[in-house]
Amino acid sequence: MRAGLALAICALVIAILSWLSLTNAPDEVALLASLETPLPKIAPAPGFTLTSQDGSQVSLADFRGKVVAVSFIYTRCTATCPVLTPMLSMVQRQLGSDFGRKIIFISVTLDAERDTPKVLKLYARAYGADPRGWAFLTGSPPVIQDITRRYGVFALKKESGEVNHSSLTSIVDQDGFLRVQYFGVRFDPGEFRRDLLSLVKEH
Repeated sequence: MRAGLALAICALVIAILSWLSLTNAPDEVALLASLETPLPKIAPAPGFTLTSQDGSQVSLADFRGKVVAVSFIYTRCTATCPVLTPMLSMVQRQLGSDFGRKIIFISVTLDAERDTPKVLKLYARAYGADPRGWAFLTGSPPVIQDITRRYGVFALKKESGEVNHSSLTSIVDQDGFLRVQYFGVRFDPGEFRRDLLSLVKEH
């Protein structure tokens, strides 16, 4: 009797797993798994104060109590940035009401000389960035260079004006700690969204 019951349970589990593989449930299962395993605390995130696309002063510390994703781009980039920014815009839409209220995106320019607040504002609009939760920041070249260095981003401006740079997107938690960093621009947007939401659930 017990053997029969065990076989029945096994068959039920297999059936459920098969059903999950045919639906969108794996994404939800992965989300539940990510909530059960907290992301490690890497280190305190480097602070900064820069100028937004609206001309206001913005500090990382202004967003304590929210989860912040910090990325580095420049508006004339023709390689990685046209991949990264649309992906972030897609995730922005997927986050729904949590975006802006609980989750913030920050994109720091790597071309301070040309990316003025006006230029960044046009760039933000072109990619459908919601200004309620997405700040595009610029500053003086020395300050930008210092921030990129402290976040571990390589950037070198060529005579042509093109910026050779690495791509690194960092997630900072509500207490100002770095929790995860994504190298490159072809990371999984689903995993990125789940990590953001897992940190929201921690508070």
